[in-house]
Amino acid sequence: METRELRYFVAVAEELHFGRAAERLGIAQPPLSRAIQRLERRLGVTLLERTNRSVALTGAGRVLLREGRAALDAVSAADRRTRRAACAEPGLVLVTKAGASAELLPKLLDAYAAEPGAVPVEVLLCGPGEQERLLRDGRADVALLHRPFDSTSGLDTEDLRTEGQVVVLPAGHPLTTEPHLRVADVSALPGLPLPRWPEPDGTYLDGPGAEVRDHVQLLQLVALGRAAAVLPESVRTHLHEGLTAVPLLDAPTVTTVIAWPPHSRSRPLATLIRTATAL
Repeated sequence: METRELRYFVAVAEELHFGRAAERLGIAQPPLSRAIQRLERRLGVTLLERTNRSVALTGAGRVLLREGRAALDAVSAADRRTRRAACAEPGLVLVTKAGASAELLPKLLDAYAAEPGAVPVEVLLCGPGEQERLLRDGRADVALLHRPFDSTSGLDTEDLRTEGQVVVLPAGHPLTTEPHLRVADVSALPGLPLPRWPEPDGTYLDGPGAEVRDHVQLLQLVALGRAAAVLPESVRTHLHEGLTAVPLLDAPTVTTVIAWPPHSRSRPLATLIRTATAL
């Protein structure tokens, strides 16, 4: 398969509409339809079920969408990493979720800067789930991820810390006097719905909670008495006045990991990973 064919197919599979996909790709619809038909003939499978009113993915189409995205990410990553390797000034790009690892990140950057041969580190702050994609497509060299929320499949990783979770409530809420709570106690609090985070495709599931994109926005909503939040225990270190954290006994633990592409042979990156595990 050619990367052009994969891009055409991914566009149609994501839009589920040939007209919108053609517009997104900047081509006419007839050649796009013919390209998808040629791809199906070559593979010997049906990728899309078409009617006059709709387009739907088959089981084979869902597999190719997943694999095609990964392949296109790998091509983009090769392009970006090659160009960056040719830069006169060496450096690393570290991506992490905005508001997460707030205690660990400054310590890591300071400790790494003191290492012989350390290079400048650019920090990218992103929304939930975005750091994994930035790492896979070559826009970042290394990422701080959080299992079980982020996938580390196909990446090399080192575990840095494992912690429990807490529920963050407005100060003065009746439940803040409890020594601990359970997830069921906070999953449907009147007036304090849990937030809705974006899905990988950028959409939000239906529900009563507010749509949020980062921890700063979320904690503001909690302080205003509009939401509750379930977050890793380390969030306590940067809770401002007006917020209280109560431990959750049955919430899954969260493991912070440092992750990088398995084929990386960067000495500065190896030093950064060693520094992180030492911390």
